[in-house]
Amino acid sequence: MIIYKSEDEIKTMRRAGELVANVLLKLEKAIKPGVDTKFLDKIAEDVIFSHNAKPAFKGYSGRISKVPFPRTICTSINEEVVHGIPGKRILKEGDLISIDVGVKLDGFFGDAARSFRVGAVNKKVDKIMQATWGALNDAIDKCVAGNRLGDISHAIELRAKSNGYSVVEDFVGHGIGRNMHEDPQVLNYGPANQGLLLKRGIVLAIEPMLNEGGSDVEVLEDSWTVVTRDRKISCHFEDTVAITSEGSIILTRLDQ
Repeated sequence: MIIYKSEDEIKTMRRAGELVANVLLKLEKAIKPGVDTKFLDKIAEDVIFSHNAKPAFKGYSGRISKVPFPRTICTSINEEVVHGIPGKRILKEGDLISIDVGVKLDGFFGDAARSFRVGAVNKKVDKIMQATWGALNDAIDKCVAGNRLGDISHAIELRAKSNGYSVVEDFVGHGIGRNMHEDPQVLNYGPANQGLLLKRGIVLAIEPMLNEGGSDVEVLEDSWTVVTRDRKISCHFEDTVAITSEGSIILTRLDQ
């Protein structure tokens, strides 16, 4: 069931989204070789609690894994696609780290992810980051009332394939609101002009995941960390986007 949001509800969701954006900005400043991912998790948790919000991921279970997620953020490095668990792993020069942040504020959720360079990186990291960021923005451009959900999915796939990348099919974007995961699912592939008719009040977490190699992924023994089966690098960006009568609003960017 699609849950349409009112203007007031979208305003509340924007506050949650802005907090997510600020957490990511704080984390970006801390990312450097020699830092462990548990340190990044502590930074994020401190910022979230200081705004009287709650981490959306900590303790989450059910839809993705029956094991409660143990940390505040997801930190996925290189071949890790999504849901990496912060811990003792130390960032190294040349790594690509994708960080996913979710918060609950005033009864609504915000969710976004960014990928970051750790020090100096090689050209293949730069290229996949640019392509994934481009895929997200192409998808957001399709978030217009009157378009179809498939237009969003197709835009992601088109950008990926035109740059020589595959898209992850096993994990997808989603609706978001009073629940972290709501209908509809937002695929990162598929034909245009099909699927749900986009209307005012729909809010989506759009999250392209592009792989350097094949699209196949697997979940590690921790029941959460998703990695590429061929262990080639992956990249993940995400924003929460509201469709309004005046176009789309990216709730998890501060310049919107």
